[in-house]
Amino acid sequence: MKNFILTLFLTLTVYGQTIKDISNIVGIRENQLIGHGLVVGLAGTGDKSQFTMQSLQNLLRNSYIKIPASSIKSKNIATVMVTAVLPPFARQGDKLKLNISSIGDAKSIDGGQLLLTQLKGVDGKVYALAQGSILANDDIKTSGYIYEGAIVENELDYSLRDEKFVTLSLLKNDAKIASVVVDKVNEKFGKKLAVAYDTRTIEITKPVEVSIIRFISEIQSIKLDTMMKNKVIIDSKKEIIVAGADVTINPVTISRKNFTIRIKKSNLSDKEWEDPAKNIGVDVGDETKVEKIPGELIPAIDIDNALINTKNQPTVSDLMRAMKTMKLDIMEIIETIKMLDSLGAINAEVEMVK
Repeated sequence: MKNFILTLFLTLTVYGQTIKDISNIVGIRENQLIGHGLVVGLAGTGDKSQFTMQSLQNLLRNSYIKIPASSIKSKNIATVMVTAVLPPFARQGDKLKLNISSIGDAKSIDGGQLLLTQLKGVDGKVYALAQGSILANDDIKTSGYIYEGAIVENELDYSLRDEKFVTLSLLKNDAKIASVVVDKVNEKFGKKLAVAYDTRTIEITKPVEVSIIRFISEIQSIKLDTMMKNKVIIDSKKEIIVAGADVTINPVTISRKNFTIRIKKSNLSDKEWEDPAKNIGVDVGDETKVEKIPGELIPAIDIDNALINTKNQPTVSDLMRAMKTMKLDIMEIIETIKMLDSLGAINAEVEMVK
């Protein structure tokens, strides 16, 4: 079994969260760009699809070279989809990172040269031009990226200069948080500027004497005393799992190909748990296994009928320890956490590091 790292935050820290941490400003957003292009210079790892041959024929035709697509036999070219993210207020000359994926049956696009490609928004307008040498992903050679591979040519027609108010969209739909934000903003400026339209949307009127940029800066820096949001962070490539020590798991059963996990209640009372004579298998290193003994129901993790008692509601850290004890592979552990998250059984946000 591969080794993995489980990092625990042993305390729940109180800190000053700001409005910027919990909200977005409506209108200030990223935009997705897409285009399809041609990659050349591949060492026989390209594709021979009709679409690729037609794309090359069109390119050569633009250079006044006429050749039938059927006569093109090269495997050094590939057709790809190119995507990028246009940041808010991007200006002409700014550079963007490109993500590139093969469309045809190419074996690898690593080291290939992406020819000049137009990147368009959903409105059909060209916002950037892409070109450069591709670096393929380590695990999937038919996709890759180019850092600073596109240059912004056209800007989005959006300006904050004449805005008379700011609209906040909370990341979480929560009436209590919305009410706190409204109170904090009004307290900050000493008058009623903020109004909550619903449990996520808050409109804040800008004072005449303050510039819009300064106004946004002051709003976003307002502190909200709140508890750190529980979160589980998974980095599959580095095989690292970071979880708060008190991230609990609700009762659930998951059946995988190699094992079955049940988060449930076991028949072992607290008094019996403290009595080694009645608690078979207690304190055996990481292998804290117990047998079913009649008594009050208390929480436990059951992996293929091997019970691991947790005394309190099972946590992600308890599950990690149990799965490690059962010598399960790290990818099995990661997939299990993702399944628990999809079922809504983990009482925290699960974040996958890309």
